[in-house]
Amino acid sequence: MQLNKFLAHAGVCSRRNAVELIKQGVVKINGVVVKEPGHPISEDDSITVRGKKVEVERKLYIILNKPRGYITTTSDDKGRDTVMDLIGSSYTERLYPVGRLDRNTTGILLLTNDGELAQRLAHPRHLVQKVYHVTLSKAFDEASRKKILAGVRLRDGKVTVDRISHALAPKKNQVRVTLHSGKYRIVRRLFESLGYEVKKLDRVQYARMNKRGLPAGVWRKLQQKEVSYLKKAVGME
Repeated sequence: MQLNKFLAHAGVCSRRNAVELIKQGVVKINGVVVKEPGHPISEDDSITVRGKKVEVERKLYIILNKPRGYITTTSDDKGRDTVMDLIGSSYTERLYPVGRLDRNTTGILLLTNDGELAQRLAHPRHLVQKVYHVTLSKAFDEASRKKILAGVRLRDGKVTVDRISHALAPKKNQVRVTLHSGKYRIVRRLFESLGYEVKKLDRVQYARMNKRGLPAGVWRKLQQKEVSYLKKAVGME
């Protein structure tokens, strides 16, 4: 296995950040500094980062139905509730959210210590699909739908969606949006740019993972077939 891949698998950091650590000269193999990210290692090698031995963690993959009021970070210096408070002390391994949902957005969130998978899921080139149920302050009209389908230019670039439709026929203020973009607060900003206020925002699917059987605040480990699907979707299998 290559050195940078090993560090990502061990949960030290993402594969990309591992490259930077190695180039900084803080990684040693059997006591010798190695600055080549692709340097091959064997199971008998001893790897240290800044003098601390790296042990391979078991890989954990969790799906959480995030409730309103929790922030998507591992800790918060302001003492606010984080998604890690929902996981509690169930595991000693360090888990990290894949991407983020803002404090008032609910729905599907993945957490893992598999740095490479997390990085690939978050990278735009892998086109990971997200589906949102949006409740607006007023009825969503056809003119706005056509504008969104044509692409809306925001301050950080043009945003396009895959599909957009009314989520519930009788309720014209509820919309279902499918898109690939992972930009922060992208759904809220998209509707706000057209004069709508987002009252509720719920991510109902992420990479085909859904929250069926998961009440708000509840989590579960992904099944092996689900993990395999995610890895295959981003080219890891």
